[in-house]
Amino acid sequence: MKITCLRDKLAAAFQMAASVAPARSPKQILQNVKLEVTEGKGTLMATDMELGIRIEVPGIEVHSLGSAVLPVARFGSILRESSDASLQLETDGHSTVVRGERSEFKLQSQDPQEFPYVATFDQEKYHKMPARLMREMIRRTIFATDTESSRYALGGVLWELTEKEAIAVGTDGRRLAKMEGPATAVSEHNPGEANTIVPTKAMQLIEKGLAAMLAVDADAYTLIATTDRAMVIKCQKVIITSSLAEGRFPSWREVFPKRNNAQRINLNVATAVAAVRQAAIITSEESKAVDFTFDSGLLVLTASVAEAGQSRIELPIAYEGPAITMSLDPRYVIDFLKVLDGDKTFVMEIENADDAVVCSTDDGYSYIIMPLSRDP
Repeated sequence: MKITCLRDKLAAAFQMAASVAPARSPKQILQNVKLEVTEGKGTLMATDMELGIRIEVPGIEVHSLGSAVLPVARFGSILRESSDASLQLETDGHSTVVRGERSEFKLQSQDPQEFPYVATFDQEKYHKMPARLMREMIRRTIFATDTESSRYALGGVLWELTEKEAIAVGTDGRRLAKMEGPATAVSEHNPGEANTIVPTKAMQLIEKGLAAMLAVDADAYTLIATTDRAMVIKCQKVIITSSLAEGRFPSWREVFPKRNNAQRINLNVATAVAAVRQAAIITSEESKAVDFTFDSGLLVLTASVAEAGQSRIELPIAYEGPAITMSLDPRYVIDFLKVLDGDKTFVMEIENADDAVVCSTDDGYSYIIMPLSRDP
């Protein structure tokens, strides 16, 4: 194998691929990234046996075909420290030589044939949706998952795919985030439906990959295919494969309260997050609660910690119902507000002090927070 490549293009792709390679593994070869050069293109591959990625690298001039296994730490350092606009890579299967204008590195490497197979996207049945929408669905749900739970299903995002719609749901048992949007099923036969749980780690990588693709093409589309064992995502030159999370996801539709007398309050995102952050200054690990009191024309946020003091923040609102006071964990409220644009508005739906708060936007996003127990 022999190629000449643009260093910055290779560095960006290598960094993304390297994020999949495990820092430690019984299989030492997994701590590398494989570069495979075929006619007219080069592809980087990495896997930890649960998560895999393939990235087609732009800006490569192919002199001869072949493949090389590149050590993450040392090859990554070469790409970062070099100031050359282009680099030449040449390998004989046992070592790889990296040449710049006035530099040369020889890296010992393992046999590329021993590197595990990383799946391509060859499914005939899949869903298609805008990459921007999928990225937003991931951003608005992954923060609500529980990566430390012994219940594996809570450590991932549930995806429900129908003929015309996609729904993403994340929950840790104390709050739940759901977003839905249009997705088109593509198949010569009946596409059916797909329900699958994708681990949070994979969702984070996919979100990062989509962000990189959208920086190049704001109108990019994502292809999503599912099997009994994996979800495969393709967006432009990037393919990501993830094993599915084990376990059974909660019946999330039953979590949404059925109400007849709920109060709906419109709030500005930036104003609300500023008020919650201020009130949360006087909280602690032992006393995390902020009291939200909804009264005529006013939302009052208060917190109290014996050894620290008290906070009281007032926020004018359009509310004329009975006075309701509920305790919420401010972190859960801020997590929701952080994934929204500051100039947007959202609806906070409340009924009484003990039932869940439902926050929603006009673009298919809903968020449920369970109140904390209040001292009598």
